Amino acid sequence: MADPFESGAIGALELKNRFVRSATWEGMADEKGAPRRQYLETMTALARGGVGLIVTGHAFVSPEGRATPWQLAIDRDERLEGLREITAAVHAAGGKIVVQLAHAGLFAAAGLTGLPRLVVSPQESKDPSPQKELDKSGLQELIDAFAAAAGRARLAGFDGVQVHMAHGYLLSQFLSPAFNRRRDGYGGDIRNRSRIHREICGAIRDNVGRDYPLLIKLNAQDFIDNGLTVPEAASAARLMVDAGVDALELSGGTLASGHLSPSRPRINAPEKEAYFREEARWLRENVPAPLLLVGGNRSYEVAAALLAEGVADYISLSRPLIREADLIRRWEAGDRRPSACISDNRCFAPALEGKGIYCVTAEREAARSGGNRREET
Repeated sequence: MADPFESGAIGALELKNRFVRSATWEGMADEKGAPRRQYLETMTALARGGVGLIVTGHAFVSPEGRATPWQLAIDRDERLEGLREITAAVHAAGGKIVVQLAHAGLFAAAGLTGLPRLVVSPQESKDPSPQKELDKSGLQELIDAFAAAAGRARLAGFDGVQVHMAHGYLLSQFLSPAFNRRRDGYGGDIRNRSRIHREICGAIRDNVGRDYPLLIKLNAQDFIDNGLTVPEAASAARLMVDAGVDALELSGGTLASGHLSPSRPRINAPEKEAYFREEARWLRENVPAPLLLVGGNRSYEVAAALLAEGVADYISLSRPLIREADLIRRWEAGDRRPSACISDNRCFAPALEGKGIYCVTAEREAARSGGNRREET
């Protein structure tokens, strides 16, 4: 097996191992998007816990692109002070961190923003709030927003940026025929549907230079009718690598995928892990860039096997690191038991209440065994 604790590099970013904390909505910002103390403590715990790279939860690049309450913001220069606190805390703990840049598009929280939802094409929606189809000026404003956010990320001390192009958010909607019915140069074949992504990558490069690490998160497929397919995802990824992307994190599914999504609870056996592995094999063979793989990774043995087989270059984890922030350090010390995470998704309930994500199951287990109840923050 390959050694997951071998060092690596993404562009100019040197990493101590092959484990990545995948972007996870923390629900730990205030009403304006500034990180609360709890956010800094969570990021510091991850850095001390041994993960090679932390990717923040999605940070909105413009006000109308906000997806959730208590979401991190990177939409204006006033955010820099709070963002610098994050990077300083992580670096002091010996970690590396990139910020995920995002725009929710159709799935924006219009009730929070009070603004129309930007859409690639008009969509049927249960949400009655207004939609605004992106015109030429709107497209340029979107490009400028991502480029400006990347510039703020560099000024704030982040080690790089990841552009969110997955899970049905706005840039994912451009790639998907299910959402993109445009008849201009941004619709039609996959080259046109990935045009805005290449323009955003180019604008980011113009703003931060060639050496600043630029990652993307991309769906391998959408798991919806008429959605993005694996060959199309590979074609789009190759075009974006040509536009300056250093690495690709592979995921799948959208907020509209429902039961068709492969994401599943109770991942309690190796064969249930890495449920995007076959898609990863395709992209790994067809895209000349390091590949980060997320999706049900729970055990050291599976992670090592994925690396040894060349399925991925880095292993991304989300919910296991909510349960155990120090999981990677535990594995490195020789305790190779799988993550205790059972994928029940209870961790997101407190975030929706403004308390931030944490493992509710672990808290309940501790209470039953007589342990101290977690202090609310």
